[in-house]
Amino acid sequence: MDFRVSQDDRIGGPSGRKGKKGGRTSNASGTRQTRAASSRNQNNSRRSSRRAKQPWTFWGIIGKLFYWGLVLGVWAGIALAGVVAYYALQLPSSDSWAVPERPANIRIVAANGQLLSNRGEMGGEAVAIHQLPQYVPAAVVSIEDRRFFDHFGLDPIGILGAIRINLSEGRGPLTGHGGSTITQQVAKNLFLTPDQNLPRKIQEAVLAIWLENNYSKEEILELYLNRMYFGAGQYGIEGAAQRYFGKSARNLSLGEAAILAGVLQAPSRLSPDTHPERAAARARVVLGAMAEEGYITDAEEDAAAIDPNQRIRTRVAGAEYYVADWVESLMRSYIGEVTEDVIVTTTIDWDLQKQAEFDVREEVALYGEEHNFTQGALVSMTPDGAIKAIVGGVDYSDSQYNRAVTARRQPGSSFKPFVYLTALQHGATPDTHTLDAPFTYEGWSPANYNDQYVGDVTLRQGLAHSLNTVAGRLAIEVGPEAVIETAYRMGISSPMMAVPSIALGTQEVSLLELTAAYAPFANGGNGVIAHVITRIESADGEVLYQNIPAGPGQVIEPQHVAMMNDMLSSAVEMGTASRASVPGWPIAGKTGTTQNNRDALFVGFSSRLVTGVWLGNDNGDPMRGVGGGNYPVEIWSNFMQKAHAGLTPSDLPGAYGVPFGAEQPTVQQQPQQQRTLIDLINGLFGNG
Repeated sequence: MDFRVSQDDRIGGPSGRKGKKGGRTSNASGTRQTRAASSRNQNNSRRSSRRAKQPWTFWGIIGKLFYWGLVLGVWAGIALAGVVAYYALQLPSSDSWAVPERPANIRIVAANGQLLSNRGEMGGEAVAIHQLPQYVPAAVVSIEDRRFFDHFGLDPIGILGAIRINLSEGRGPLTGHGGSTITQQVAKNLFLTPDQNLPRKIQEAVLAIWLENNYSKEEILELYLNRMYFGAGQYGIEGAAQRYFGKSARNLSLGEAAILAGVLQAPSRLSPDTHPERAAARARVVLGAMAEEGYITDAEEDAAAIDPNQRIRTRVAGAEYYVADWVESLMRSYIGEVTEDVIVTTTIDWDLQKQAEFDVREEVALYGEEHNFTQGALVSMTPDGAIKAIVGGVDYSDSQYNRAVTARRQPGSSFKPFVYLTALQHGATPDTHTLDAPFTYEGWSPANYNDQYVGDVTLRQGLAHSLNTVAGRLAIEVGPEAVIETAYRMGISSPMMAVPSIALGTQEVSLLELTAAYAPFANGGNGVIAHVITRIESADGEVLYQNIPAGPGQVIEPQHVAMMNDMLSSAVEMGTASRASVPGWPIAGKTGTTQNNRDALFVGFSSRLVTGVWLGNDNGDPMRGVGGGNYPVEIWSNFMQKAHAGLTPSDLPGAYGVPFGAEQPTVQQQPQQQRTLIDLINGLFGNG
């Protein structure tokens, strides 16, 4: 049987059909439902009509805008948070964040503690904020971030102001004025590149907030003052103060502090070195901001303002910078890699250093143009090799090439003492006779400076008058190899070739090594190692290096020291160096002039100082009328007279010579060893 319900069995029956008993009931119910539905439709229609006809009100609009603004703001915040999170996650883990160590500074001072210069990547040592006058950090805060002590690392007011300015000037919102706080600048300086883009700005903001949460305001400001770029290669306010004003940042005046604070905006454009007018104008803006913020009074502002018609006096890069460059180049060999701030005490005498600089510069200024020389150099040391002054050129700011230490030039006749010393070691004396006459040896024909020859002379006369033929004969007799061995033993270190022309100083050497090689004549025959560093210590006083006097020991026999000083004194008394003078002091030395007057030198000494002077041109152009016996001797005399002022005169070491008026010995009266040398020379060359 089929028990499924058919359409006829359903309540109300099929559509359009009436039930046998419930037909009326179903119909009534349907009618009521129809009427209810109709009523609801009418009500909905009336409400829709009322809504459609209701006018917009002001507060309705405001409400809608607020609602949708809130919605958009939430979504924008979510989007911004996502962007921030994205770029923040590209930074290393915050657990590894740390302020990088400041690169080590090398503070180089003279023997009396006077600062010569700072060397290293930063250009100056770090200073604690409490060591600075209060107006120094106040100047920086006033002009760079006046709400620094109130914000949390970001300054929303400053950022909005910067965006407004950028847009008004036709730039993008993130280009030009950045609205960066001091904290943001520290973050950028320590951790990021200087790119101006959204990712970098987001990371900068994240790091700024981290800095604010981990460091005090004073610590952040101290980081800023010691890390920011102040122009002229100086990072940090100490280096900038030394570079521009020749003083420590601890001693800055209010006006100088305003200048340095103003430089930060654009170091190259506002440098007091190159743009003093702009620097002065910017400093006045800084002083005005300080007065507005209450750091200084109006009277102090007026008193510290820089006169726009008065040039800002900044420190000139002096010859001591040549010393500092040299010291910096030596640091690795003394203590290895410099990883902490160090103080290097040198042997330099500050007063002598400045005197040497003045004497060289003055001579070139007075006579250089007329006689065609543009450069000069000077080295002065004590007889034990301690450097007291070095001048590497006329103007360090124009050329940093060190002509005293690095340059190698022909020494000319100033090399001859090593030839004569070698002859003494082979048995000659200052009174040994030889021949001054032209000769040719294996194609080499040395000639005297003036092409004049005097025939029979003593070695004393030959050296005093710088006779080339005499030096040439001696070098050939004793052998160029022996001359080189003597020169090396005395302190020459440059490579040399064993050729006869070495007698005339044709092998290139530095002024430093040449001067040091004369020191044994002044100290009694001991070899020296020229040195400029006496002590290196860390910033907290730990001694990292201490100079211990050392050297090769006795390199000349005492009798030969006496003989050489006798001959070199004669060069001053009656020879090519007769203009050299240190009143009251016994002095000795030797001039040198190279071919075509390209180089002119004089190296001379007393029992207190050994000093060498060079004049010439970097490109080797010949000078006009300049020899070792005129302008180099003049510089030497001016310097040495100042250096010996107030000192008690003392004799040169050794004593040799024939009493005044006594007859000079003849060849027959000389010892057989001396006669042999003369006989060999005269036998080799004869009278020709």
